[in-house]
Order: sequence, then structure tokens, then C-alpha cells
Amino acid sequence: MAFPEGFLWGGATAANQYEGGWEEGGKGPNTSDAMTSGSHTVSRQITWRNTATGETGALPVYAVCEEGLPEGLEVAVVDGYYYPSHTATDFYHHYAEDIALMGEMGFKCFRLSMNWARIFPTGEEAEPNTEGLAFYDAVFDECAKYGIEPLVTLSHYETPLALVNKYGGWKSRELIDLFVRYATCVMKHYQGKVKYWLTFNEINMMSMGSFMAGGLTDGSPHAKAQAAHNQFVASALTVRSAHQISPKIMVGQMLAYNPIYSYSADPADHLLAMERERDALWYADVQVGGHYPAYRLREMERAGIKLEMGENDLELLATYPADFLSFSCYGGSTVSLRQKELEVASGNLAFGMVKNPYLETNAWGWATDPYCLRIALNELYDRYHKPLWIVENGIGWGDEVKADGSIHDGYRIDYLRKNIQSMEDAVELDGVDLMGYTMWGCIDLVSAGTGEMRKRYGFVYVDRDDEGKGTLARSRKDSFYWYKKVIESNGEDLD
Repeated sequence: MAFPEGFLWGGATAANQYEGGWEEGGKGPNTSDAMTSGSHTVSRQITWRNTATGETGALPVYAVCEEGLPEGLEVAVVDGYYYPSHTATDFYHHYAEDIALMGEMGFKCFRLSMNWARIFPTGEEAEPNTEGLAFYDAVFDECAKYGIEPLVTLSHYETPLALVNKYGGWKSRELIDLFVRYATCVMKHYQGKVKYWLTFNEINMMSMGSFMAGGLTDGSPHAKAQAAHNQFVASALTVRSAHQISPKIMVGQMLAYNPIYSYSADPADHLLAMERERDALWYADVQVGGHYPAYRLREMERAGIKLEMGENDLELLATYPADFLSFSCYGGSTVSLRQKELEVASGNLAFGMVKNPYLETNAWGWATDPYCLRIALNELYDRYHKPLWIVENGIGWGDEVKADGSIHDGYRIDYLRKNIQSMEDAVELDGVDLMGYTMWGCIDLVSAGTGEMRKRYGFVYVDRDDEGKGTLARSRKDSFYWYKKVIESNGEDLD
């Protein structure tokens, strides 16, 4: 048997894409609540208010991430814009129904994020919001009914908006203690209900999507480096706190990772592939490995970046690394120095990449890569020697509901079959220590990249469109029954 007994099969979501209930139960606004919808060709926007004049407007997300927010503006939720996170697919009111569907599939694990602003609405309250605590109590109790182990992300693109406007987000060390207080509060409160925690979703997105990853309105390289460092320290302190609360609690890193392929045999292309791979791996070198790698220190030196560090920061990183490494992986990425002469790639994490001629892609540029998980698992396990967990893997597609209500998503089954086989090879042939697999977007949710609903991921269809219209009714796709069979057989039956 390739997968060990107790392997944690399941699915993954994020509050900002799934939960909704943005003004209910005492919740405060977070960064995602100020992000509009977009499309494959139109960027999502961040809305703002001029603090002096009251004027409002919006800027593309990529512009804020790269150039920052102009002086005198603050991030704000304003009238006249559609914000997909505000309702999303309404897990807030459908959690019992949705978890029952997960139970029907046989889920062993459900990855979700806890909305920081639902627990501490501004991030600075003296006491947690009891309504927020009660909501997640109900969610975890429902999971327990079906024997589903929660895997909880503490921060998944959901920094309280008040901390963004007051401190500039994670570039300020003020957020370290505020986050650790929040993390400690919920780890204590849910002790016995939640064993597995992740600190920051795709922490390396700080380099490419700093507003989402860190609530940054300063696009400078120094701000991004400082924000990443502050999150590393917060993560280490969270690990320390978790181990003090209970030796049974495990805290992991969550990394956005995809193998980097060289387009050609040109050694210069291979060197470029190595450098691009390092762009992600240095984050794990710090958070899992416990130290800044030499190549990253030299990069910061050349860029003139000097981090503000506490006296014990480096000791904390070395002493309290993450207990395991979790990661998202949707496919490999291809690079070449001849990028301008070649077809540009699109799809997940394809920034600055070229299209791989050996892989087929769908309408959103997403490719089915049958070997990426085995490659990724071996690279990460050989490098860090820590247990691994694939917490995002899936494909966005435009599902069609037939007249009889059926949804035939054989393309999703084909993608998952090839990826799970690749994962199985890493475990069985290579001996990789893999804890679990949570397919991304197990129940349809809003796309983080585009803010769309039409780009669907789930085993369960949700009646909601890009304009926020629909009944929110749930219906099972063909992949629902296929994944149930996969779990029942512990990964042996992929037909």
C-alpha cells in the first residue's frame, strides 16, 4: 500500500474565498474585503479612500503590490463596488451542509482558514470576539461528527484592515505580538479540537502579492523583506507557544511551490531555473530550516536591504522552526532567457514564465503536469527532512450544469488522477514522508487570482455567478463520487 494508514485525505478552502458573512458575528473588515472582482484579462482592484478629502477610488492589485498606495490614501470598503469575499459561497450559513458533504466523501481532513478579524476585529482588542470563537467552535464540532481533522490556517490573505491602515501591515514589527496573541488565544481555545495549524498561507507570495500576503501598501523591496522577516519571527513564536500549550499541537509552514523547468539545455537557462527556484525556497530555508541561506543574505546586501531585527530573532528562528512543511503545487513552471521570443505562460504562479510545449493547458492557462508532485516532494523532502503535506492541488475550470442537473467534470478527474499517481510514486518509490493531501477548493469558491466564480475548482458545485447572483444551492459533480472512491481505497483505486 503506497499511502500509510491514517493518511489525511481531504480538501482545502480559505475564509476570504469561501466563508462570507463579512459583517456578521462581530467580524471586522480584512484586506480581502477591500478587493473587487476581476477576470482572466482584468485585474482585481483594491479600493481606497482619501483621508483628507473623502474621495474614493480603486487601483489594480498588482499596482499596489509593486508601487504601493499613494500617500494620503487608506484601504477602504466603499460603495459602488462588488467584493466577492463579502458573501463568497457562504460557508458561514452553510457550514453544516458543507461538512456533511465532506463527510459523505469520506474526508479525513478539512483545511480552512480562520478569519483573524472575526476573532479580533481590529487586531488590537483586549479580548477576543466571543461570537467569532463560537462560530469556529460550531464548525469544529461539526467536523468531529464525521471524524474530520481540521487543518487551520491562521492567516490566509486576511490581515485585519485596521492593522493595514494604522501600521502599514506586516512591515511593522507591531504585528508580531498582535499575531502571536491571536494565535495563542485560538490554539488554547480550540485545544483538543484542532491539532494541526499553519501560520501564513503561501508566505512567499510576499514577493509577488505583498498586499494579499502581508497587507503591504508599500511596494518597496525593503518593505517586502522586512514583512517576510516579521512573519518568520511571528511563526517561530507561534511554534513556541503551541509547544507550551500541548506537545500534541503541530505548526507548519505553508509555501507556494512549483518545480522550475529549464526550457532548453542551455546552461544559462538551467542557472535561471535554479535562481527562480530559490525565490521560493529561501522562505522555507528560514521558516523550516531555521536560518537565512547565504544566497539570500547576499541578495539583500546587493539590494541595500538592512532588516530591523530584535536581539533574539535569529535564535528564535533556529530554535523554533516549523514542525512540518505544507505547500501548494498546481504544476511546474518553465523559464528561459529567451522569454521575449517564446509564448508567455499564464495560469497559477506563472509570472515571468514561458509556456511549456509538452503540457496541455485550459482556458485559464492551467496545465496538467503529471510529474510535478513527485518532483516537488522529492526536492522538498531531500532539502528539509521534515514531514510534508500537500495542502493545495487542483485545477480551475468552467463547469457546465446539464439540463438534468449533472456536472460531468472528467477533465478534473483526469488532472487529479495524474497528480495523485505522481504523489503516490513519491511515497512508494522514493520514501517521502507525506502526511496528507487536501485538494484545493473542494467546494466551489471565489478565485483568489481573478475574483471569479466561473473558474471552478470543487467537487461540489455552488449556484453563484461572477456578479454574485444565484441560489447558493450545492450539487455534486462527477468528481465528487470519484474522490469518494479514492479515499475509500486509500488512493489505490484511481480509475
